[in-house]
Amino acid sequence: MTTTANTRSTVMPGMRYRDAAAAIEWLCRVFGFEKHLVVPGPHNTIVHAQLTLGGGGMLMLGSVANGHTEFGKHMRQPDEVGGFETQSAYIVVADADTVLARAKAEGWAIVVDIKDEAYGGRGFSCVDPEGRLWSAGTYDPWA
Repeated sequence: MTTTANTRSTVMPGMRYRDAAAAIEWLCRVFGFEKHLVVPGPHNTIVHAQLTLGGGGMLMLGSVANGHTEFGKHMRQPDEVGGFETQSAYIVVADADTVLARAKAEGWAIVVDIKDEAYGGRGFSCVDPEGRLWSAGTYDPWA
């Protein structure tokens, strides 16, 4: 298998949000993502956005309103499938307790409380305002 020599991240989650502009703001506030590229669309939609985290993490997202694309036709929001998520992103953070406090301050539902894991690290899982499941912790599988 070969990859582009300058690629820092070879797997990037892609998500759709009903209010992608708001999602970008709270993902930046809670997890510390930074806006790399945001392409606005009509009626306060986001055609495409790229958020970076640290030196190698990237999340791509857009508005559900863009679901008319071939890609979007294959996605559903958590509230359309009984509030469940079929995938989850794990975010490596330096201080899980601080990130947990920010998630709580934003009103995110904590679904797995913070704990020290037997395999190392400290982490928790939460659900964002649109029902997406996220986990954050200090466990770094690359270390």
